[in-house]
Amino acid sequence: MDFGHTAEDEEFRTEARAWLAAYAAPSAPRRTWERTLGRAGWIGLGWPEPGYGNRTATLTQQVAWAEEYARSPAPPRSGHIGENLLAPTLLAHGSEDQKKRFLPPIAAGEELWCQGYSEPGAGSDLAGVRTTAVRHGAHYRITGQKIWTSLAHEADWCFVLARTDPASRRHHGLSFLLVPMDQPGRIEVRPIRQMTGTSDFNEVFLDGARARVEHVVGGEGQGWRVAMSLLGFERGVSTLAQQIGFVEELGRVVGTAVRAGAVTDPVVRERLVRQWAELRTMRWHALRTLGGSGDPGAPSVAKLLWAGWHQRLGELAVRVRGGEGGVGPVDWSPGAPYELDADQHLFLFSRADTIYGGSDQVQRTIIAERVLGLPREPKGAV
Repeated sequence: MDFGHTAEDEEFRTEARAWLAAYAAPSAPRRTWERTLGRAGWIGLGWPEPGYGNRTATLTQQVAWAEEYARSPAPPRSGHIGENLLAPTLLAHGSEDQKKRFLPPIAAGEELWCQGYSEPGAGSDLAGVRTTAVRHGAHYRITGQKIWTSLAHEADWCFVLARTDPASRRHHGLSFLLVPMDQPGRIEVRPIRQMTGTSDFNEVFLDGARARVEHVVGGEGQGWRVAMSLLGFERGVSTLAQQIGFVEELGRVVGTAVRAGAVTDPVVRERLVRQWAELRTMRWHALRTLGGSGDPGAPSVAKLLWAGWHQRLGELAVRVRGGEGGVGPVDWSPGAPYELDADQHLFLFSRADTIYGGSDQVQRTIIAERVLGLPREPKGAV
């Protein structure tokens, strides 16, 4: 892969090697790593427009970078929501002023974003938004609650879907607003403790939070169109990078099964082979649809494939260990934080895979209605 090597690239390699060597501690600052990537120009490779501090790359180069990053022991990314979701949306629907204001800090790894979509009581029904935004002069005042907001505790900004027309229903009268998170007294973030003991998701309470009028993307009342466009950007080279991680996880499960003698069980052998075959199928599907457009069912098919696959792998990871799968890596006592090994974390965290990002039921409904042309599911008024 040749992006054209520069002195800055050599500096990045040196800094990256030092960073990776130091990344043994879970508390290592991921924001610092985002800035390291940004200084070297490795954020925004997939953006169709250069000139925001990013470098552009061909689709093949993007795949190569994403897969090599996934194979390395590099830290998890905390800037992917801004880079892969908001940035393409701004490029498609944002004004020139919005692009100039928000894209360079994303490319530099300086500003992190979260997604204000899901709400209590609505689940995966995105059109059931009850958060309101009322215009007061040069600002909107936003009131409501968002839930399952990934990385909100780290984010500088949040793109919020809110109802700007109080008389509207369902997907009408919504707007897509860019909201700064540093608003004490107006925005409260409460981490949600998960089964894994970690808190990657959050509740976000908006009590008169302010967003500037010029930070409405696509125009007032056009939020549904913008929000649907953003969801389409969740598909891309990141899917292939995700599958590299799946390969590593499957290899670890197979190794555990061999060491534990579980491969003597024909049912376990059949499941291991099936996991391998399904992962290969996912890769071929991702390559076939990569860079495609106009297929409303492709993102939903991909989500159904990987979510169920990953959940079944988590179940298999603890099954091949027998009784040992229920024993933690360190002694535990009531009232103390518990620790999980990699297989146990995989099993517990993957329970959410078929829910977040649109539940399996929602994905099947999208395929039924938008691809197969079946009658729409009746929905109550909001």
